[in-house]
Amino acid sequence: MEGIRSIRELTVEGKRVFVRVDFNVPLDEKGKVADDMRIVAALPTLRYLLECGAKVICASHLGRPKGKRDGKYSLQPVASVLATHLNQPVLFLEDCVGKNVEQTVANLSKGSIVLLENLRFHAEEEANEENFAKQLAALADVYVNDAFGTVHRAHASTAGMVPFVTEKAAGFLVEKELTFLRQKMDAPERPFCVVLGGAKVSDKIGVIEALLEKADQILLGGGMGYTFAAAQGHAVGKSLTEPDFIEFAKSLFEKAKVKGVDVRLPIDHVASDCVRFQSRTLGALKVFEGEIEDGWIGVDIGPKTIEMYTQCIRSAKTVFWNGPVGIFEIEASATGSKQIAQALAVCEGTTIVGGGDCIKAVKQSGCASDITFLSTGGGASLQLLEGKPLPGLEALKGK
Repeated sequence: MEGIRSIRELTVEGKRVFVRVDFNVPLDEKGKVADDMRIVAALPTLRYLLECGAKVICASHLGRPKGKRDGKYSLQPVASVLATHLNQPVLFLEDCVGKNVEQTVANLSKGSIVLLENLRFHAEEEANEENFAKQLAALADVYVNDAFGTVHRAHASTAGMVPFVTEKAAGFLVEKELTFLRQKMDAPERPFCVVLGGAKVSDKIGVIEALLEKADQILLGGGMGYTFAAAQGHAVGKSLTEPDFIEFAKSLFEKAKVKGVDVRLPIDHVASDCVRFQSRTLGALKVFEGEIEDGWIGVDIGPKTIEMYTQCIRSAKTVFWNGPVGIFEIEASATGSKQIAQALAVCEGTTIVGGGDCIKAVKQSGCASDITFLSTGGGASLQLLEGKPLPGLEALKGK
């Protein structure tokens, strides 16, 4: 892993092992864990460390409490779910630093595990403040990062504390993510089909350019698709567009033509005359082929596009999907994304899905078990594919 050690290379028996996990899970209205995917993803690393006799200290963030203690973002509900999965007690600590935390950690026995309270209850976490980082590091003999979804952040728990811990390594989840997102994507079995959606082109300029060097086919959708459609001279009504990126979109089509990459846009659209994000409802719906009339907003790919994209996906040997192809938050405009998920499920090639909404679409379609790999990090996976350094990974390199 390019100078990053695996936890298999460490001797952890009797040592305090600080594991940065990603337990940023959705909670329901009663404050209970609504989806335990990220908890389950961390289990192989945690079980291995516990079986090796380590004293395990789990640390994570949850939501955006803005540097203040907020009960609705407490990790306490996660502790009971984790205990059930591990089939052993998980001691929950009401803070992540301080004397009580230090004393509890110092008294841990081999093969036991604690979960610290939300790191982001301290503003110093996201600020990567050195003294806070040193306080976290003081809890550990060994540092393990198994939170792939946060490795693109230079926070105290992902980067700042690492130099102050004697030994460091990557967990099994990070290893697995790197294997799929680097090996499978750097040398993909062809044809390699990429499905890109989401709201904005501006969020994905780097990754689009990077994938243009690797992909055989790029299928565009979501809000960003309308900017590309506008660049091709198509009328898009009141659909979301980024005028500042029209020229970039035009240049991408030119580059694709030179490289022989097949870039496709939706050929029909589901549109509405009104989008109410707060109530998650739409106004009247209409399907347009080609052009979208004035006053209408594109909200999803249409049935002919679904059929075309499905055929492309099913004939590919490698597929990567990031970003919903419609307004996925609203049920009436989530059909396209769910159909893309089902197309990936029946594809016989390697299928990789990155990003929270795409994973939701896969799960709601009931086909999660049929996808080769569900990446736990949307932003991290895009930054990795773009070729940018990831602070959480850089911190693990070297001695």
